Amino acid sequence: MTHAIRLLLGCCLFGAALAAAPSSAAGWKAGAARVDITPLLEPRLPMSGYPGREDGHTAIHDNLHVRAIALDDGRARALIVGVELIGFRHEHADRIVERLARQTAIPRDHILLFGTHTHGAPTPVASPEDSNRDLAAYTARVEESILEAARTALRRLEPARIGAGQGRANVNINRRARFHDGSWWLGYNPDGHSDKTLGVVKIERPNGELIALLANYAVHGTSMGQENKAITSDNLGAAARYVEERYQGKAVALWASGAAGDQAPLYDRDPSRFTGVLNVGYLLAEEAVRVAGEIQASEPASIRAARRVVSCPGRRLEGRRGRRTSFQFVEAPPVEIRLSTLMLGDIALAGVSAEVFAIIGERTRSASQARHTLMLTHCNGGSGYLPDDASYEQISYEIQVTRAQPGCAEKSIVQGFAQMIGTLRK
Repeated sequence: MTHAIRLLLGCCLFGAALAAAPSSAAGWKAGAARVDITPLLEPRLPMSGYPGREDGHTAIHDNLHVRAIALDDGRARALIVGVELIGFRHEHADRIVERLARQTAIPRDHILLFGTHTHGAPTPVASPEDSNRDLAAYTARVEESILEAARTALRRLEPARIGAGQGRANVNINRRARFHDGSWWLGYNPDGHSDKTLGVVKIERPNGELIALLANYAVHGTSMGQENKAITSDNLGAAARYVEERYQGKAVALWASGAAGDQAPLYDRDPSRFTGVLNVGYLLAEEAVRVAGEIQASEPASIRAARRVVSCPGRRLEGRRGRRTSFQFVEAPPVEIRLSTLMLGDIALAGVSAEVFAIIGERTRSASQARHTLMLTHCNGGSGYLPDDASYEQISYEIQVTRAQPGCAEKSIVQGFAQMIGTLRK
């Protein structure tokens, strides 16, 4: 290698490191970006969330995106990345977060990567060597788009302030329904527990112009049902689009699924229409915009983060899944649950790698010492369904497929976040 080439390479590496390093200037900075990850109509890709759709999508209803927020407090940086896919397995999330950390110099525990849990998107594959080459190629494109969104958000860092608030929306319903024979299965249960809380984090310029909105709500991305084969970001994607339209496309809206393991969208799933998607999305967006308008943003103290891994005893169902009254479970390998806490001043983002039942989300907020706490699910991995302990008594679909034995997950999540948040606030 010639001296000139070595000098040029050294300058490039120094420039990349300088771009990734936290700013030395006082005050908060933020940047946001959005990158399209909509697949082509061909090749057809297997879709997530329901069996029987392995032959792939047949139409594109609305586009899928990666959205990213970068934050800088002058000493530390953080990344929040939402992807309009069902989620990521542990090993897949690890690979992406490791690449993000390596390319941005942001520590892994300062990165939150989550799927919005839409059931209207292709299924990402964890291994680049997957036998479905088209799906592996699409997954590789998604990964590159995540990196692009993160880099773009970092390049757009500018002076900012932040605030948080809560609203309410009545667009979800408990989906664990009891039938006449005493069995439990997927349905609508108006008497079941449901969390209507909508959490909002607003990030704006000093002049009040919105940079980004992070919102979450406990609802499954299943406004379109199993018969749908059109690509769609579903209800949370519609909410993001509505918010961005309200701000004339000048802001980025990240929507994260809350503790929605037992929460269905309230509106219909007619596969020939998207009215349920649009109704839920519109109502969520309108409430988020209303709450954002009431938030008084300021510069929080600092960015702090922590991660914790919990192992719970495992189990699996013997025999077929389905609606019946008699079941047998046997021991299985333990379940790894990942807890990721990102503190933005007195705002706690509690990321959990699972589909958590709503009451666990509520109890996490109640136990938190932070002024505002938002639970982001499907975050930094995938541990499957995690019910609260009492719900194991009604053996619905979620109880049949959870890989965790009762008596561990609820306590580990609620106490784990409470301890991490309490420590980070000191």
